[in-house]
Amino acid sequence: MKRFSTILALAVSVILLTACGRLNSSGVGTTSSTKTKSSIQTTGQTSDNEYQGVIQNGKYKTSKARGLTQDQNTNGYNLKSFENGLQSISQKQFATDDYIFQEGQYLKKATAQKWLARKSKSNTSGLNPVDNGQTDATKRNPDYLQAIEEQDYMTQSGSNLKLGGMTIGLAMNQIDYYQKEEYGATYETSISEAKMTSEGKSMANKVVARMRKTEGVGNVPIVIALYKQATNDSLVGGTFFAYGISRAGSKTISEWHNVNEANYTLPVVGSAKSGNSSDAEAFSTFKSQVESFFPNLSGVTAQTHYKDGNLAGMNITINTQFYSETEIKSFTQYLVTAANKYLPSEAAIEITVKSTNDTQAFIAREAGSKSFYSHVFGSY
Repeated sequence: MKRFSTILALAVSVILLTACGRLNSSGVGTTSSTKTKSSIQTTGQTSDNEYQGVIQNGKYKTSKARGLTQDQNTNGYNLKSFENGLQSISQKQFATDDYIFQEGQYLKKATAQKWLARKSKSNTSGLNPVDNGQTDATKRNPDYLQAIEEQDYMTQSGSNLKLGGMTIGLAMNQIDYYQKEEYGATYETSISEAKMTSEGKSMANKVVARMRKTEGVGNVPIVIALYKQATNDSLVGGTFFAYGISRAGSKTISEWHNVNEANYTLPVVGSAKSGNSSDAEAFSTFKSQVESFFPNLSGVTAQTHYKDGNLAGMNITINTQFYSETEIKSFTQYLVTAANKYLPSEAAIEITVKSTNDTQAFIAREAGSKSFYSHVFGSY
């Protein structure tokens, strides 16, 4: 949730345009192979807090296991929180000034699929436990691991890039959804925090030992980050709860660190929690002011993200329908004024105005910034 704008067309266009303008075409150069010379470039940075990415032969270098994480997530919020949060964990070990981001190249899709499956006679590499044949929610062996993702962090050596470190995320289930028969009803097995943590740490050591045997990985630091999946019906994504570091070629995790993160939705419904009450009150006041300004609003909701008990980001969605450009322009101007006046002052804020067909406007402020920027999407 650090940068919600990555999911919006405006933010994507800004990133692409900026990256093209600052493309590093000479700092990295080419990488030689026995058959061809592969041209390597980087995307450039839009912010000091973001990594540059790798471009090979004019194309973005995609993951060897591309699409697998998406296939494993029925809740789209989990996918976004997992991938964005994984880079935040990586920044604790691999500084954006010293490392260049590369999508995972060492864990192939077929291998990852075997690791995600249950252990069996035909799949001895499965990280999830053997199927014990039970179908009762409290007696069966649940799937603890839902998704896995690798991120590589490269360093520049002369005119080449080389692997300098690696982060692997393990998405753990707090609820394992299963069926007793194909196309049948869906049942749930709840997994305790203690069990989820112990299984995750055990799997982390197995993953490190296996990656050490993978050609090209060598003795680089490997970070394993543990992520708690949100439930399928959640309106927010899950959160990371721990990460471990394997240093200097070690085949195990040498140190573990706890991560204190939480996600909430506003307005609060029923017995749900809100995080910080003052932040919830600020949003409620903002919501009331916005709803009184324009009569056709069909909903104003927010997702909030907390780190160590402090608000790190708020993503607000406003659903409505405007009938003229002047309406949406005036509304956007008012949103900037209201956001400055009523919303928390230090956290990153993003506001998306949507209709049934498309996104109509976008307003955002970076963490620590004093001002918002805005854009109204036109038809030209």
